[in-house]
Amino acid sequence: MSTERESMEFDVVIVGGGPAGLAAACRLLQLDDGLSVVVVEKGSEIGAHILSGNVFDPRGLDELFPDWKSMGAPVKTGVLRDEIYYLTGQNKGSRVPGLFVPAPMHNDGNYIIALGRLCQWLGEQAEGLGVNVFPGFAASEVLYDADGRVTGVATSDMGIAKDGEKKPGYTPGYELLGKYTIFAEGVRGNLGEELMAKFDLRADADPQHYGLGIKEVWEIDPDKHEEGLVVHTLGWPLDNHTDGGGFLYHAASNQVYLGLIVGLAYKNPHLSPFEEFQRWKLNPKIRQYLDGGKRVSYGARAVNKGGLQSLPELTFPGGMLVGCDAGFLNGIKIKGAHTAIKTGMLAAEAIAEALQAGDEGQGNLTSYATAVEQSWVHDELYRARNFGPALHKLGVFLGAGFTFVDQNLFRGKLPFTWRFSTPDHESLGDAADYPVIDYPKPDGVITFDRLSSVYLSSTNHVDAQPSQLLLKDPDKPIAYNLPKYDEPAQRYCPAGVYEVVEEGGEKQFQINAQNCVHCKTCDIKDPTQNIVWTVPEGGGGPNYSGM
Repeated sequence: MSTERESMEFDVVIVGGGPAGLAAACRLLQLDDGLSVVVVEKGSEIGAHILSGNVFDPRGLDELFPDWKSMGAPVKTGVLRDEIYYLTGQNKGSRVPGLFVPAPMHNDGNYIIALGRLCQWLGEQAEGLGVNVFPGFAASEVLYDADGRVTGVATSDMGIAKDGEKKPGYTPGYELLGKYTIFAEGVRGNLGEELMAKFDLRADADPQHYGLGIKEVWEIDPDKHEEGLVVHTLGWPLDNHTDGGGFLYHAASNQVYLGLIVGLAYKNPHLSPFEEFQRWKLNPKIRQYLDGGKRVSYGARAVNKGGLQSLPELTFPGGMLVGCDAGFLNGIKIKGAHTAIKTGMLAAEAIAEALQAGDEGQGNLTSYATAVEQSWVHDELYRARNFGPALHKLGVFLGAGFTFVDQNLFRGKLPFTWRFSTPDHESLGDAADYPVIDYPKPDGVITFDRLSSVYLSSTNHVDAQPSQLLLKDPDKPIAYNLPKYDEPAQRYCPAGVYEVVEEGGEKQFQINAQNCVHCKTCDIKDPTQNIVWTVPEGGGGPNYSGM
């Protein structure tokens, strides 16, 4: 712990300005307006790092702010109808009759939103209630007391050069100390991962499983736009043993949100999720909306999909995990914002009750975990628990059939629970055993390259700072990953961060850290777990607008 740092003390420190963290902050002040609460967010502003589909279930928001409609929440475009297609090739696909769609995939009563804008609104509500909101500060270190209890976090130092030396404008980070700390970093939060390892929170859980979601926002021809239409696809371009699917949502103002989620348990090391997404757009069921339109934004983010079996223990001395930091996404619904809001609220309620009863802090508030288990969040995840394992055991086609039976006939209460115990990074086969995929060159009209895409994400990092992407063994990418897997980082990264280049007749592993959109895919999928994702200076990364 550096003596240079200034410290600030609060009742509650919240790491992450997404829906879970902001909901927790709002709920704390709703329950006790005398509490001091701080939210620290690594993005340049609230919402800058938020990316989601997003068809939004308002259940959590209904409970947090029952009057959200009259309060002006940016939740306005109701879902009018759903269409689901099973694609069998670039030019082939059939609509799935509504009768055969698993019940949780119907979106009656849900909304098409930009989750980043909802987070901005939640941030405004939090500040109005008296919460201290600090965007542009990255929590880089968990602070512990002599007994190993969490006492808060430290933000990253500003003004460190690439060589580790202090630049003239160097500013040390701050210590934010709290009686309790809520970790709401989102998927694969690096501090959350540290805490799960330190306190062995995953001892009884399956490995967390992930998908990579790649998304674009388009402005399309008004004649092709149907506000409130939700389109989902299964199948092509992914094979039957690679789970995932596409989405295209007709938002307001002639915009559509579209993307592809690729399960990161895929086996073929030649697969590129970015390229799969680009060619997915060529199917007529999708392209019909895009011809004559204009792409306006791009982003990518990993999503949790392990579900109930992958949930860690939620509490430890001094803190707790909420939202996607723990993995509360409902895989069938493809939704996690509503569960994030609810778990943030439940964490806040547990803390407020403890502090009001005279708790001095740093305890292990298992009452939060109990509240989650008794809530509709647990019920949702329990009913959806076999969805992911079914896709892995049976393949996408038969797994979808099983899911229909499980959900529509048994309401998710079949008397068994399937497990999936292989981590995603262990799923890759040898490059020599799988076919190379011949991806078409981008046409610049419907399909694009990665660098022009990253440009639309407004990603930026301070020049001359240490890379946030570290290698445990700098030789491993070329010495091991290249001959065995054809170095898959070249393909699984959706931002062109990793390249294999030739210098002086020798191959080198190049890291273009400036391009990083903070999706966390490398941290998840690297087969040797040699890449470690850390936070850059606060404010770095994408600056999503309306994603």
